Amino acid sequence: MKVKKVINNNVIISENEQGSEIIVMGSGIGFKKKVSDVVDSQLIEKTYVSNDQWSVNKLTQLLSSIPIEHIQVANEIISFAKVSLGKSLSDNLFLTLADHINYAIERNNNGLEIKNALLWEIKRFYNHEFLIGREALSIIKNKLGVDLPEDEAGFIALHIVNAELNMGKVSQVSEMTEIIQKILNIVKYHFGNDIDEYSINYERFITHLKFFVQRLFSNVQLETDDLSSFMFTLKEKYLNEYQCALKIDQFIKSEFGRSLQEDELIYLTIHLKRIGN
Repeated sequence: MKVKKVINNNVIISENEQGSEIIVMGSGIGFKKKVSDVVDSQLIEKTYVSNDQWSVNKLTQLLSSIPIEHIQVANEIISFAKVSLGKSLSDNLFLTLADHINYAIERNNNGLEIKNALLWEIKRFYNHEFLIGREALSIIKNKLGVDLPEDEAGFIALHIVNAELNMGKVSQVSEMTEIIQKILNIVKYHFGNDIDEYSINYERFITHLKFFVQRLFSNVQLETDDLSSFMFTLKEKYLNEYQCALKIDQFIKSEFGRSLQEDELIYLTIHLKRIGN
């Protein structure tokens, strides 16, 4: 691998085996390097290939403005998140998280603190990711000596959720979280708050809502067999829960401009019956 362009001491542009331009990062990797020099493979900490969302120019502009220490911390947090969650995460997480951490530290140094309006919901709906966010704050404090507030753990959690779902923007995850909370408000109002929020069935309902709302945002429909006969039985047997599901349907219609499929109504009704017991 050879140097194609030196961005700074820690970021260069090179080419991979397929001839595509790549961003190569590492502490000192560009120090005293010139075009066509061989890249020291032992200094490589991260490589990134451009995609539709991130062009080489955009990547170069972003990464050249972020201290290498912040990039290294972002890498460490992502590695911890992957192990903790036991799954792969979107490659874009590295860029968005490094950018967020850099900006959060800059705000902190200037005495500017942004409150996370969704912190309670994040803790409730994405508890695992929030705990990773708290660990991220510990990593940032240990590596960089910066003590960020708990609100930032919530913001980092949203970035991780976004990478899990491979959504386009973190703002979509925030919108999804708000929709989930509004649905829960409908449910609580319908049942008169007579719900055990600490039951396993309630946790299952929250999990169902997360995937349900993700399908709405992605405009994906469930692929199931014909359940019309089952729906008729369900309406009769679980009338109160079905009426609550219809209220959720009306809300979704007002927010997304479309009605729910019958199978979505069935699954909502079943979950509502479980949490009402």
